[in-house]
Amino acid sequence: MIELRQVVKRYGDVNVVDHVSLAIPRGKITSLIGPNGAGKSTLLGVMSRLIKKDGGEVYIDGQELSQWDHCLLSQRVSILRQQNHVDLKLTVRELVSFGRFPYARGSLQKHDWELVDQALEYLKLTDMQDKYIQHLSGGQRQRAFLAMVIAQDTDYILLDEPLNNLDMQHAVEIMRILRSLVNVLGKTIVIVLHDINFASCYSDYIVAMREGRVVQEGDQDLMMNAQVLKNIYNLDFAITEINEQKICVYY
Repeated sequence: MIELRQVVKRYGDVNVVDHVSLAIPRGKITSLIGPNGAGKSTLLGVMSRLIKKDGGEVYIDGQELSQWDHCLLSQRVSILRQQNHVDLKLTVRELVSFGRFPYARGSLQKHDWELVDQALEYLKLTDMQDKYIQHLSGGQRQRAFLAMVIAQDTDYILLDEPLNNLDMQHAVEIMRILRSLVNVLGKTIVIVLHDINFASCYSDYIVAMREGRVVQEGDQDLMMNAQVLKNIYNLDFAITEINEQKICVYY
């Protein structure tokens, strides 16, 4: 379980994350939603220790984040950032194999390569595994980085807008893969999403942020409410139900 207690991240005089307390349920998909500048990505970075917090506490399985050994933390928590750049000339397979570094330290064994192959298959990248990253489209590159995170095989997976650069078909495929990782393998996923309907259809729990604070949290039934969403985004929403899923229309 990931638990945040009064977490603060400050840039200058502004609290980008403003005393956030939150419990991330284990074995579920938790989506972070909210307008730009709400602090969602910063909060994700704090959870992974990529961003140093200025106050509060973060607990991973009962141990405060600052007390975790770096290597052991990398075996427990993985993160896909919003912007990913690789200057090296790497094939897709080589990039995905980097996910095994916390375990193999560069000397991959049979088990490591099996996990690499599984990740490639999950993301439907097997046929292009020998292509260089630089030659891929933005969407293909995004899937390759996600495959690297999946190959890391951590209990907790943190994803910062992983649907960027993806068309509708591939975005749906990614969300179905994430749903499978939770349902079949018991992973815990925290994901920053801008598409509220993806959050509604694929999440177990939704956390809404605004101006650095958590303003509302709950399941689909609570969060997919016109007044709740208006309070978050300052827009008018209409909620409808399609195939037992709540979908919002905004205008």
